[in-house]
Amino acid sequence: MTDPSRYGSIISELKSSGSLSQATRTQLARDAFAHTAAYDAEILAWFDAGMPAKGEAADALGELPETLTIELKREQVLRYGENPHQVGARYTSAGERGWWDSAQQHGGKEMSYLNVYDTEAAWRLVHSIGERPAAVVIKHANPCGVAVADDIFTAYTRAHECDPVSAFGGIIALNRVVTLEVAQAIAPVFTEVLVAPGYEPDALAALQEKKNLRILTAVAPGAPGLSLRPIDGGYLVQTPDPVTDDNAGWTVATDRAPTDAEWIDLILAWQVVAKVTSNAIVLVKNGQAVGIGCGQQNRRDAGHLAATKAEGRAKGGAYASDAFFPFPDGLDAAIEAGATCVIQPGGSIRDEEVIAAANAAGLAMVFTSERHFRH
Repeated sequence: MTDPSRYGSIISELKSSGSLSQATRTQLARDAFAHTAAYDAEILAWFDAGMPAKGEAADALGELPETLTIELKREQVLRYGENPHQVGARYTSAGERGWWDSAQQHGGKEMSYLNVYDTEAAWRLVHSIGERPAAVVIKHANPCGVAVADDIFTAYTRAHECDPVSAFGGIIALNRVVTLEVAQAIAPVFTEVLVAPGYEPDALAALQEKKNLRILTAVAPGAPGLSLRPIDGGYLVQTPDPVTDDNAGWTVATDRAPTDAEWIDLILAWQVVAKVTSNAIVLVKNGQAVGIGCGQQNRRDAGHLAATKAEGRAKGGAYASDAFFPFPDGLDAAIEAGATCVIQPGGSIRDEEVIAAANAAGLAMVFTSERHFRH
């Protein structure tokens, strides 16, 4: 036996039957081999962590071991997978604890696969955009509302205002305790999941009247681990994609530098666009995302989509692109929306043409030298 929690059932079976059934012995044998296999995997991981990578790409792959052994334990059976005809479950890595392990659900239906997937995206994003009160609305793994403010009520209402149509059936994440005022603002909106660090008693009571709303409390997420995606016969593996708000390494590429207010919006826009499916453009004004263009096959369309969604609210705001502009027309939507500053990685062979177009339009443009594709 490897699990003390099974002592009771084993003793009960021995007392009632005088011996253990074949099914019980098979299960115990399976558990024992799983336990020793996990121990061996940890030893292998320890060796791999201390060994240099081999081959031409040794420097680039120094953080990735030659072999990966991952033991997963089913932690939660989900209502279904990505679609109702698919089976889904949440697994944890053996020996590790994440914020999901301490999360508590205070009402609503059981979580589905997409509920977990989107809540993970929302909870990570709301904890990555600074220390001010912040709100995030996620739909299909993409933000459709983001805002920071001096209080959580204002942050939520401004996040919802970004795209109230897309917010229907979305996931809301807040980084402050939910007040009754916030709960009353959320109540009329059909929402799948609400996650926050806590709730005032009257706020929780009001939210629990919405029988289908999944209400979660959770601690802040830890650092993300390796990203794995299945391919035929194996997996693609990569390290996390951290997004910095430290502009010390950024460069102002245009004649005009951003104002202090523009810098604040540029930083938020950059943090948000990195979490949007590529090609991605985000418009931010006064701490509020006002237009998000995501998942487009070309950058120009992503920009026009963001500008259309902004509906005139981006005048004087910031325009962020997750990758460089291959042509100067990538700025057309920024100009159309009335944005006055742009942030992008730079690195195009036509950077000088893009800079010239920005100068001609009076835009301030910042190069970060770091791309944030997301698929």
